[in-house]
Amino acid sequence: MQICLYIYKFMCGVIEWSIIYMKIFLIYLLLMNIAGFAAMGIDKCKAMAHAWRIPEKTLFGLSLLGGSAGTWAGMYAFRHKTKHWYFVKGMPLIFFIHVVIACVIYRNFY
Repeated sequence: MQICLYIYKFMCGVIEWSIIYMKIFLIYLLLMNIAGFAAMGIDKCKAMAHAWRIPEKTLFGLSLLGGSAGTWAGMYAFRHKTKHWYFVKGMPLIFFIHVVIACVIYRNFY
């Protein structure tokens, strides 16, 4: 029902494109963070079972594509990859870079 309301408001010119794009982007970030958190949990379960593992480049890829907070939180929630220096240093670095980019975008466009 709320989607219909947004469509109606957009058709009437009440909602600008920038608001719609921002909501889509925030939903994307939420989904990427959920995926990153879940990937860490799944990989931890697989590691404990000595089964197929999620490649480390996939975990970093999820982080680079916007899921840095979820991946970083998953590292410590599941105590997974916390002894690998490139995860301990890399995930917070990627998160910090994302925060800086978000601040620059917000400051310049809003």
